[in-house]
Amino acid sequence: MRIVVLGGGITGITGAHALIEDGHEVIVVDRRDAPALETSFANAGQLSFGFASPWAAPGIPMRALSWTLERDAPLILSARFDPAMWSWLIKFVRNCTAKNYQRNKKRLLKLAQYSQRCLHDILRDVPIAFDHQKRGILDLYRDEAALEKARTDQKVLERFGIDCQVLDRERCLAIEPALAATHDKIAGALHIAHDETGDCRLFAHALAERVKQNARASFRFGTEITAIKAKNGRIEYIEVDDGFLKADAYVVSLGSYSPAFLKPLGIALPVYPVKGYSATLSVIDEAAAPRGTLTDEKHKVAMTRLGGRLRLAGFAELAGHDLSIPERRLQALINVAKEWFPEAADYTRFDPWTGLRPMTPDGAPAIGPTRIDNLFLNTGHGTLGWTLSCASARVLADVIANRRPA
Repeated sequence: MRIVVLGGGITGITGAHALIEDGHEVIVVDRRDAPALETSFANAGQLSFGFASPWAAPGIPMRALSWTLERDAPLILSARFDPAMWSWLIKFVRNCTAKNYQRNKKRLLKLAQYSQRCLHDILRDVPIAFDHQKRGILDLYRDEAALEKARTDQKVLERFGIDCQVLDRERCLAIEPALAATHDKIAGALHIAHDETGDCRLFAHALAERVKQNARASFRFGTEITAIKAKNGRIEYIEVDDGFLKADAYVVSLGSYSPAFLKPLGIALPVYPVKGYSATLSVIDEAAAPRGTLTDEKHKVAMTRLGGRLRLAGFAELAGHDLSIPERRLQALINVAKEWFPEAADYTRFDPWTGLRPMTPDGAPAIGPTRIDNLFLNTGHGTLGWTLSCASARVLADVIANRRPA
C-alpha cells in the first residue's frame, strides 16, 4: 500500500518506520527542512514510561486558579477570545474527576509501557546514538506535606504495576550525588527506576536516516501542505505547494496543526496547543551536574542530562499558536536549575526554545481510523509524544493492516 504520512516530527518518523517495516511504500511530508524541528526539537528528553499521566486530574482546576496569582506559575492561561481554547478547557475540566483520571491514566500507562518495549525492539535492530540513559526519573519534593502526596501517587502507580519508591534525602543523594550542595532543600522524592531519557531530535534524525535507506521510502521536506481533498468518503489527494500527492492511505501526524487540516473534512479534533519552553546549556562541572533526569515538583521543571548538555524544560501556556519566547520564562527555568545545581553550567549562556504540545482534554492521543475510509490519525500526544511515539507507530500500523493492536 502507498501511504502518505503528514508530519515529520517524532510521531511521523516512528510511524513511517513502522509502516515501512510492515511492507508499505511511505512518503513523509513536512514543511520544515529536516525531521523533528518543531515540538520534537528540544523537549525535556524524559521517556516517562512509568510517570505517564494525564494532566486532567482531581484538584487541578483549583490549583490552576491559585496559580493565576503566581508570576512564574507552571500553568498560564492567556486572556484572549479564543473559542477553541475555552471549548478545550471545558472538556479538560470535565476530565478532572477521579473516575475519568483513573480511566485516562490506565490508557496512557498501557500505551507507555508498550512503547518502552517497542523502543527497545527498534534499538536492537537500529544502532542509534541519542544520549540514551536508563537511570530512571527522580521527582523532587521540597517539604513533608508535598512528599505525602508522593506516597499517595506511589500507591496509585503500584496499582497499575509500576515499580516505584518514595526516597528519603540520603537515598536521593545516592542516585544524584550533585544534589549534596543543596541537600537541605530536599524532603524526599518519588523515583521510578525503569524510566529513561534521550534526545528526541537525535533519535528522530537517526531513525529517519534508517528509513531513507529503504527503497520504498521517500521524504518531502520543505514542502508546505495546503489542503487535504476528499471525495465520496475518501481522501482523493493531498495538495502541496508544488502540486499534489496521491496514495492509498493518509496519516495525519501534524501535532497542534492537525485540527486546522481536519476541520474542512468535518472532523473536529479536540487538540489544542499547549506551549512549553526549554533551555539547553553546556555542562562545565561534571561533579556538580546531575547524572540523569529530575523534576522539581513544585515548579514542574525537568532537568535532564543529555551527554555533555543539561536540558531544562517546563511550563504550560494556553496561548494559541504563539511561539514568542519571553525572557522571564527562560529565566524562571534557569533559576530552578541554579537553585538545585548552582555550579553545573554557565547559566548566562544557553540555547532557548519553545514548542507547542498537541494536547487532548483527556490526555490520550488520537490514534487510528476516521469516518473517512483512507484517513488515519496519529496525533494529540501532548507532553508524551516522545514517550508514546514508538507504541503509537505500531498501533497505527496494526490498525491500517486490520490487525488487533497489542
